[in-house]
Amino acid sequence: MSTPSLPATQRRLISTITASGQLRLQLETVPVPTPADHEVLIRVDAAPINPSDLFLLTGPADLSTLRSEGDRNNPVAIMDVPPHLLKTLSARLDKPMPVGNEGSGVVVAAGKKAQALLGKLVGVAAGDMFCQYRCAPATHCIVMNEGTTAQQAASCFVNPLTSLSMVETMRMENHKALVHTAAASNLGQMLVRICKADGVPLVNIVRNDKQVNILRELGAEFICNSSAPTFKQDLLEAVSATGATLAFDAIGGGQLASQILTAMEIAINRTATEYSRYGSSVHKQVYIYGGLDMNPIVLNRNVGFAWGVGGWLLTPFIGRMGPERFLQLRKRVADEITTTFASHYTQELSLADALGAAAIQGYTRQATGEKYLILPQR
Repeated sequence: MSTPSLPATQRRLISTITASGQLRLQLETVPVPTPADHEVLIRVDAAPINPSDLFLLTGPADLSTLRSEGDRNNPVAIMDVPPHLLKTLSARLDKPMPVGNEGSGVVVAAGKKAQALLGKLVGVAAGDMFCQYRCAPATHCIVMNEGTTAQQAASCFVNPLTSLSMVETMRMENHKALVHTAAASNLGQMLVRICKADGVPLVNIVRNDKQVNILRELGAEFICNSSAPTFKQDLLEAVSATGATLAFDAIGGGQLASQILTAMEIAINRTATEYSRYGSSVHKQVYIYGGLDMNPIVLNRNVGFAWGVGGWLLTPFIGRMGPERFLQLRKRVADEITTTFASHYTQELSLADALGAAAIQGYTRQATGEKYLILPQR
């Protein structure tokens, strides 16, 4: 179908790593797509920059080499990629890749099987969301309630559904409490609100006193500061009090996963009635879902044999929970988008603004309390 009132072309943000070792961020002009029968065309009004977007935005590049070309309307950001990393990127070299995991906007055109969504504000994680218009299957869209704004709905998918799915994972795998790292993040604050509302014990690990205060104001009960000299003991007492045997780790590298497993094992053995040379038989699990620290994961083998460390991503888990439960979680997100799942932004950028050196240095810093929002129509 066609919609005469729509522009013929649009702009979108792409990331390319060249065979010569440059990462280039720029805008390209492409046709506005036409939705298939089961699809909608969304005018993208707001799209957040999430940590997961940085894998394409800046990825393996050396940020100290950041430089600019072009002009205000057609900027190009360039960074060098260390030569030793190019071999691992062979499948990506010289291939422009669109960026942006999620966003929100109004449905301005729809296929014949998706007409009910015309004029609705929706959120979606369709990829290629740092653009002005995006086609997506109607069934992938979260329809927002009347009165919700695009800015409020922009982060309705990745962080809300990830935090909800952490609790779902806990229940499916028969754990009774959670440990979460980088807990003062936007996602971490959502998880605090969810666990408080649902009565789920939660141990929050942060890295400084400012973040402790952020979570305390939200009503978090168990907060451990990893920079405190008493961190290991504080973590042990919190794990003992909650009985947590499942952790989600956004850090990834270093010894934190091992420290969590160790605290879990010691806490379990505090109530053991018999000694076993193989450690406790209670399974302890740490899921790595982020990469704030890309150094190797260091594990000390003092946790027995009933443990696991593995990767965790939202999309595969959605398949595990099934469509009925997934729809229930999506409805909860829409209903609580301004409360439990509220996101606040410190910077609003146009597509061109997002390629400025100051903006890139800002959103790659991933500082607590700093979240950037792209407004593609600006």
